[in-house]
Amino acid sequence: MADAARVRDPWGARTPYGPGEQWPVRVDTGGDPEADSWVPSASVLHSNGDAFDIGVRDGRITGVRGRAGDRVNRGRLDPKDVYGWRATASSDRLTRPLVRSGDRLVESDWETAMGRIVRRSRELLDGPGGWGRFGFYTSGQLLLEEYYTLGVLGKAGLGTPHMDGNTRLCTATAAAALKLSFGADGQPGSYTDVDHCDALALWGHNVAETQAVLWMRMLDRRRGVNPPAMLAVDPRDTPVTREADVHLALRPGTNLALVNGLLRLIIERGGADEGFVAAHTLGFDELRAVVDAYPLGKVAEICGLKPADLERAADLLGGSQRLLSTVLQGFYQSHQATAAACAVNNLHLVRGMIGRPGAGVLQMNGQPTAENTREAGADGDLPGFRNWENPRHVAELARLWNVGTARIPHWSPPTHAMQIWRYAEQGSIRLLWISATNPAVSLPDLARIRRVLAKPELFVVVQDIFRTETAEYADVVLPAAAWGEKTGTFTNADRTVHLTRKAVEPPGEARSDLAIFLDYARRMDFRDRDGGPLIPWQGPEEAYEAWQRCSAGRPCDYTSITYADLERGGIQWGGERLYSDGVFATDPDHCETYGQDLSTGAENTAEQYRAKNPGGRAFLLGAHWRPAPEVPSDEYPLHLVTGRTITQFHTRTKTGRVPELDDAAPFAWVELHPADAAERGIADGDQVRVESPRGAVRVVARLTGVRERVVFVPFHYAEQAANELTITAWDPVSRQPLFKVAAVRVTKEG
Repeated sequence: MADAARVRDPWGARTPYGPGEQWPVRVDTGGDPEADSWVPSASVLHSNGDAFDIGVRDGRITGVRGRAGDRVNRGRLDPKDVYGWRATASSDRLTRPLVRSGDRLVESDWETAMGRIVRRSRELLDGPGGWGRFGFYTSGQLLLEEYYTLGVLGKAGLGTPHMDGNTRLCTATAAAALKLSFGADGQPGSYTDVDHCDALALWGHNVAETQAVLWMRMLDRRRGVNPPAMLAVDPRDTPVTREADVHLALRPGTNLALVNGLLRLIIERGGADEGFVAAHTLGFDELRAVVDAYPLGKVAEICGLKPADLERAADLLGGSQRLLSTVLQGFYQSHQATAAACAVNNLHLVRGMIGRPGAGVLQMNGQPTAENTREAGADGDLPGFRNWENPRHVAELARLWNVGTARIPHWSPPTHAMQIWRYAEQGSIRLLWISATNPAVSLPDLARIRRVLAKPELFVVVQDIFRTETAEYADVVLPAAAWGEKTGTFTNADRTVHLTRKAVEPPGEARSDLAIFLDYARRMDFRDRDGGPLIPWQGPEEAYEAWQRCSAGRPCDYTSITYADLERGGIQWGGERLYSDGVFATDPDHCETYGQDLSTGAENTAEQYRAKNPGGRAFLLGAHWRPAPEVPSDEYPLHLVTGRTITQFHTRTKTGRVPELDDAAPFAWVELHPADAAERGIADGDQVRVESPRGAVRVVARLTGVRERVVFVPFHYAEQAANELTITAWDPVSRQPLFKVAAVRVTKEG
């Protein structure tokens, strides 16, 4: 078995510190500490943005070491940082293009592979449906320069609105909640708020396993003088809930009722900052009318919690002077996701807990470059946090790209991922280009997704570093360069931009994703209105400079951040905190959205929005709780939630090829409460069958402190795919799939 010391001790030694002090340095390393050269980079197996240097010897990556001076990690590394770099040297990397020959994929060359894609593209453009025949499904793991290039070629080259990615599965609700409450995407808070806060609230966020270095920071504050109090909201028993002072193990699907009830208690007890609310928000009276419908007893009944625990949580939240909240998949992938995430924003706005040290909210990301997909327009949004309904914003892009406004899709909301797959299923999308993701394992209701990928009339392009489960359905597979084999930038969950430099050459004929997109644009001969190349840049720094021009004057303005600046370490766009002056991005001419109804997703009109006269004030948005679309029944009596584990990432395309990480968790499992296990005659370690109306998986049982009548299965495993069980349903606002809303039964095998 591989030596995996950091897997056994994932958070390492504590370095305690007090409020207002700088987080002490602790430099972690992985691999061979000796190298001929060290190349700057940052993490790509989670969203924290840990900065480190890549060690290179004889043209190979030999290890990593944390960057002591970086603002994000101060030298620390997540276990996946320590070991994950080994995946790039795997012997089964894709090194040549593959093309379909009958029922097989055979090795080919770039000319043949790209020729097939271009030929099919031109056939579709010239035929009925034109641009509507194209769909792009990307990832949260490419680089900013690659996303922006993809956004331009898709929106202004082909003119398709059908662009999204697997960030829809993990971060779409973060974006939606930030837009609706504050007027634009972008985290208000900063990781340095951990250094100043007196209370931490983690709403559906198992930070210990999803962003281990951020958890190290929280633990170090908790071990120092005057530690912050901690609230954890999660039906599972996790390292976070065991650390917390108050743990609310609520019934899944009741997040909105919980936050509404807590806010009601806080307002009743005088916890509202009336001056801040009056000066900087809109909608308090309407919000109060909503939360008044959630008295303590009702919330306790809905959520399955003790009233005394709710009161303790309200005391913690309402008594703090510097509250930091983090929100992730326990809210985003659950019922009424956007409404619940906005409810957390409401709590901060009502308490005036935003825009100052220690007082802020982090609507977190799940992937390393999820922020960049949203900024650069590769997820369906317009680049630069522009509003697709605002003609001025569309005209700005048209001038920047030198195309007519009609070329840029803006006549309806951008097509979200689940609708893209629906269009492919119906046959309107005929070419689906999938880059750096594995939907044959990661999407809900997998039997349906496999049927879509197998449709003979759907031309599937897969661009990846390994021959994934999805690649097996492709007509063309393009070998891509991995992290460490290309140059570019990426931005983490608290808006910190890092530069990653090319450290080694990619294997065989593999190319960077940027080079692949540029080659496609050249072969398609995309032109601007003057006949010049639509995409004139040739490399990453030129692409970055083009992005700087696109972002100028927008909330995510990168114009002051250069490659040379980033050589010295990570830099936040927008400064350490947003909205420190109490002025939000809600001006009708500047905002990213005119808003949506939280219950139905219906879009507000520009006229309706302007009539509110926001004047730089944030929106307090209330909604009522309602039951989830699928709940346990006599036939399927348990509630399934899926999620991540610390040593694995997504569908294990990389982490499953790293011995230290694979050995730690080679197979999936199901977590059961001991009472539920005893009722079914199940002991710890037994093989069991977990079944929903859609499918079944066979896994090992683990008896844990998960809430009764709730089970947990990690989603990473292709052979035991939790998404065989999940439903095809999504939040009406963010369109994020509901991975934590499924009824199942568990039976002992044999």
